[in-house]
Amino acid sequence: MSEPAERLGADVGAGTTDRRLLRGAQTRQTIARYAADVASLEGLNGLSIGRLATDLGLSKSGVQTLFGTKERLQVAAVESARAAFLDAVVHPASSAPRGVARLRALTERWIAYVEAPLFPGGCFWTANLADFDSRPGKVRDALVGHHRDWLGAITGELQEAVHTGEIADLDVDLAAFQIDAVLTAANIALRLGDNDAADKARRVVDGFLTPAR
Repeated sequence: MSEPAERLGADVGAGTTDRRLLRGAQTRQTIARYAADVASLEGLNGLSIGRLATDLGLSKSGVQTLFGTKERLQVAAVESARAAFLDAVVHPASSAPRGVARLRALTERWIAYVEAPLFPGGCFWTANLADFDSRPGKVRDALVGHHRDWLGAITGELQEAVHTGEIADLDVDLAAFQIDAVLTAANIALRLGDNDAADKARRVVDGFLTPAR
C-alpha cells in the first residue's frame, strides 16, 4: 500500500474511533442525567445499572461498560446534577452585580429551580445529602463538595454586601447557613403543597439584607 493510502486508512480509522468515542460520551451524559432525575425522586441508593438499562432501552452490558460500578454511576449522577444546577441557577445569577443584587438573583434562580423543578423530585441535593452525610466515600465527597460551593457562593455575596456597606454588619457564615436551611425547607414545603413557601423564603432572605445606616 502506498504511503498516501496508508495515511488515508489511518485517518478513516481515527475518524471511526472518534465517532465511537463521541457516541459513548453522549450516551454516558444521557444516562447520567436520567440517573439524576431518578435519584431526585428515589435517592442515589435507588440507582442500579440494570434498572437504568431497562428504563432507557439499553443493554446492561453497555451501561456497565460506561460506568463500571454503582458508585461510579452515582458519582456521575451527582456530577450531572451539579452541571444542570450551575446552568440553571449559578451562571445566570452571575450577570447581576456583586452583593445584594447577586444574592437576590441566586435566591430567585434557586426558587425557580424548585418551583418549576429542574429535577422531578425537586432539589436533588435535599433528596440525597441526608442519605450520605454519614457515609464516607466518593459519593459523599461529590455531594458535600457541591454543597460547600453553594454555601460559599451565598457567603461571598453577603461578605461583598457587608464590605461595600450595602447591608449592616452580620455574621456572614451564620447568615449563609440560615439562608441555605430556609431554601431547603422551602423545597420540602413546596413538595408538600405549601404554595406560599417561596414567598416565605424570600421574606427570610430579605431579613438579612437590612441596609446599613
